[in-house]
Amino acid sequence: QVQLVESGGGSVQAGGSLRLSCVASEIHFPETNIYWYRQAPGKEREWVALIMNSGFRNYVNSVKGRFTISRDNAKNTVYLQMTNLKLEDTAVYYCHATGGGEPETWGQGTQVTVHT
Repeated sequence: QVQLVESGGGSVQAGGSLRLSCVASEIHFPETNIYWYRQAPGKEREWVALIMNSGFRNYVNSVKGRFTISRDNAKNTVYLQMTNLKLEDTAVYYCHATGGGEPETWGQGTQVTVHT
């Protein structure tokens, strides 16, 4: 069973930056597609960004120009660089993997809190 471990969350002032990491225990990592989702209190889980095994990337409109997703296949890691953070970015951020010949997998989440 593939495991995903997120890290890098924390508390940051509005306008600040954080970099989230998602490390996968997946020998076929280059073949996987990785997604970041987030869930704020009282709200449904929301897709934030994706990076396909081809390198194609996409973002939800609310984070375009502020968030950047990237991957380092040598380290089995995907990053989410978040800049100009806003109060509404506060949520638990989850990493999600598909493909690579493995079942879909979710990480345990990492908390991001943006304060004034």
